Amino acid sequence: MVNGDGAVAQAWEALGGDGELAGRVGFAGPSGLEGPLPVRELARACVGVCGLAAAELAAVRAGGTALDAAAVTVDEGAVATAFVSERHLRVEGRAPVSFAPLSGFWRAADGWVRTHANYPHHQAALVRALGVPATAEAVREALAGRSAAEAQEAVYAEGGLAVAVAPEYGEPLPLVEWVRGPGGGRPPGPGALPASGVRVLDLTRVIAGPVATRTLGLLGADVLRIDSPALREADDAHADTGFGKRSALLDLGDPAGRAALDRLLATADVVVTGYRPGALERFGLGAEELLERFPRLVVAQLCAWGWTGPWAGRRGFDSLVQAGYGIAARCAGEDGRPGVLPAQALDHGTGYLLAAGVLRALAEGGGRALRFSLAGTASWLVREVPAAGAAAAGYAPEPWLREAESGYGVLRYAASPFGDWGRGPSRWGADGAVWLGR
Repeated sequence: MVNGDGAVAQAWEALGGDGELAGRVGFAGPSGLEGPLPVRELARACVGVCGLAAAELAAVRAGGTALDAAAVTVDEGAVATAFVSERHLRVEGRAPVSFAPLSGFWRAADGWVRTHANYPHHQAALVRALGVPATAEAVREALAGRSAAEAQEAVYAEGGLAVAVAPEYGEPLPLVEWVRGPGGGRPPGPGALPASGVRVLDLTRVIAGPVATRTLGLLGADVLRIDSPALREADDAHADTGFGKRSALLDLGDPAGRAALDRLLATADVVVTGYRPGALERFGLGAEELLERFPRLVVAQLCAWGWTGPWAGRRGFDSLVQAGYGIAARCAGEDGRPGVLPAQALDHGTGYLLAAGVLRALAEGGGRALRFSLAGTASWLVREVPAAGAAAAGYAPEPWLREAESGYGVLRYAASPFGDWGRGPSRWGADGAVWLGR
């Protein structure tokens, strides 16, 4: 077991935790996340501080103080497996397609462009912006005749997703932003698990936010994911990240749907959002509005590019932030083609950090807002996370793979570093918009 990890200390400080506790996180076992940047160190630190935050909350709920938190040992093999959970997923024996044919790196006239076209509406916007049919050959030819920046802006203008591969790292960004709310609440009372009885309203999509909320569900929370019926989630994505929660559909533009959401908010403890800045404010669901109405809430917000600056309002995914923040160029091969991290570590890492932030805010009595971004995690990775030397040899994912029935049939999936959910997710949107026990 290794203690005194520098990345843990950095992340725990960013989360506002007592520095005396950071040394209680240790690691054991081999890892499979080696690469040109300290991804292994980031991954295990994110999981480590999440485990420490859970231990802190458990101690407080039992009537003690934060300093009564138990020590935490994280298995690096479990972390490595969980950080690529989407790659290990099998749905009735079928391997999902991680990236669609029109998602990837493309040569531009003066560099490279990364596109993301996994969702049908994003693919439609991409080919509409380029004025070509939806084939790889047509997209390749169209992008080769444009500058990377020109292609980026043309695709974004049509509602699509494309980012010029940046040759250098982006501007420094904070790992966590604490927006102090009214506070003054009390932590939850004793519970069987760290988050037992905590009601979490999950307004997130894709990977980072859902990783956070599936982790909170494993730790005992009643997690209810809410989506718009007009913005469908990919079945394979939900099969991977839908563990530990239920999933319901509400149209917030409809009075009945909005009334149902307000009923959920009235007794919620936590709201987690994963939409770009400004997207939920039009529904009165920004952090300030929520805390004004419900002063004891914990509101955790997640976005791609950070909360200020010219790109704050843009959509983004892990792969795009890697490209736009300079990570893809740092991972380039000998032929100059941009590369990727060994995992979608910005997504997964931010998910565990967010879960840790929620747990810490609950231990402090709620009434807090926290902000996270994939670009903030990228900034931490490339500038601050210290290398920890070579990992122990012998990693294999099999000890951390499980099978369970689900709404999608039999799933093979990666267990959490904190254990197993024991059952698979329901189908996306198949549950009622009510808390358990109601």
